[in-house]
Amino acid sequence: MFRLWGKMWKDNRMIRDTVYEEESEDTRTHKIFRGLDEICHEFDLERPIWLDKTVAEFKRHSKARFYQDSFIEEIPFDYLELQVIEEG
Repeated sequence: MFRLWGKMWKDNRMIRDTVYEEESEDTRTHKIFRGLDEICHEFDLERPIWLDKTVAEFKRHSKARFYQDSFIEEIPFDYLELQVIEEG
């Protein structure tokens, strides 16, 4: 089971969250991208851009934050956080 937790933060408070789950044998990268697509769809957001700093953070901690500079449109929150909470 692969689980990816998506959280929206504003003023140091989590304002919305969801968990994406998948049981396929696909690669970790494909699961992450599918999870991000599903989370963005649920939150009615465009898909953010993976900046170099975001990729590096995700590789180190299995967690990444997408700030305004990762989105083309204005976002009504401070950042979107993705975190892998289960891999197996």
